[in-house]
Amino acid sequence: MAFANSSITDIIATTSQNRSGELADNFTNNNALLRKLKARGNVRPFSGGNVILEEIAYIDPSQINVNSYSGYEAINVGENSPISAAQFPIAQYAGAVTISGLQMLQNSGKEAIIDLLEGRQKVTEGQLQNRLDYDAYQNGTGNGGKNLTGLAAAIADTPTSGVYGGIDRATWSFWQNQFFRGVTDGGAAVSAANIQAYMTTLALRCVRGRNMPDLWVMSSNYYSFYVNSLQAQQRITSTTGDTKAGAGFPTLVFSGGGMMAEVVLGGGINGAVNTDGTTGGEPTSHAYCINTEYLFWRPHADRNFVPIGGERQSVNQDAIVKLIGVAGNITSCGPQFCGVLEA
Repeated sequence: MAFANSSITDIIATTSQNRSGELADNFTNNNALLRKLKARGNVRPFSGGNVILEEIAYIDPSQINVNSYSGYEAINVGENSPISAAQFPIAQYAGAVTISGLQMLQNSGKEAIIDLLEGRQKVTEGQLQNRLDYDAYQNGTGNGGKNLTGLAAAIADTPTSGVYGGIDRATWSFWQNQFFRGVTDGGAAVSAANIQAYMTTLALRCVRGRNMPDLWVMSSNYYSFYVNSLQAQQRITSTTGDTKAGAGFPTLVFSGGGMMAEVVLGGGINGAVNTDGTTGGEPTSHAYCINTEYLFWRPHADRNFVPIGGERQSVNQDAIVKLIGVAGNITSCGPQFCGVLEA
C-alpha cells in the first residue's frame, strides 16, 4: 500500500525504539511502590512460560520434624520439604500511536513528523503508565480478569478466603496477610488521633525476627490523617534522593514499634486514571503496610514497554498504527509479612 511519505515507517520505528528503554525506567520511577521495589532489586524480568512463578517456602504442620531429643532417642527423619510456588497470570497491556496520510502531508519534513510522533507517543506512554499505576492497586478482576494482580489481591481486605497466586487462603493460613480494622479492632474509625497507634499495632503483626515492614503506601485521606497526626512534632519530608522509594513523591517516615518505614502517598489528584477517565489510584481509606522483600514487579524480558511488531497498515485507510506494550505482573512470595489498615 502506498503512503504519502514512504520513509514514515522508518521514522516511527526509530522514534519508538529510542523511547522504549526510557519508558520502562520512567514507569518504575513514576510509582512509589515500584520505585522501592526497583531500589531493592525486586524488578525481576522473566523470559517465558505460560505463568509467572514465585517459589515459596512455608510451614506444613504435618511435616515438621524439628524437635529436641536426648541421648540415643530416635530422631524424626521424615520428609520436611515444604517448598512450592505461587503462580500468577501474565497481564498484557498495549497503547497505540497513530498517524494518517493527511497528517503526514500536513507535517511534511522529517523533523516535523518526528515532533508529531513524539508528542503522540508521550500521550500514549502517559496513558499506559496511568492505567498500570491504577491497576497496581486493584485486585486483578477488572476487564474480565485481564488486569494486573495488584495490592488489593496481594494484601487483601479479607485475607482468610479467596485464591491468590493459585493458593487457597482459607486452607493455607501462611498465605494470609495481616490486617487491622479501625472500628472493629480499634474501637473507632481511623483518624489523625489514632492512626499512629493503629499503624504500630499492624506493623508489629507483620514482624518476624529481622523481617519487618519498610514501606507504607496510603490513600489520600489516610495520608492526610498521618500528616495531621505529626503537626505537633517536627518532621522531615523528602521529595528527592536516590535511596528513597518516594523520590519525587510526598514522603514521610514512620518509626512506630521500633522500626523505620517510609510513608508515601498512593493517591492524589488524578494519581492514576482508568480506562473510563475517572480518578483512580489507591482505594480510599486504605494504608498498605509492606515488607518489600516479598513483593516483586515481574515484566517479561521481551515485552517491557517496547514497540510490538511493525507498523500496522490499514487495508482500507490511509493511516499507520504503532503499538507499545508491556506484559508482566506484580507478584508476592510472602503476603503474611504485609498488612492493610482499613476503616
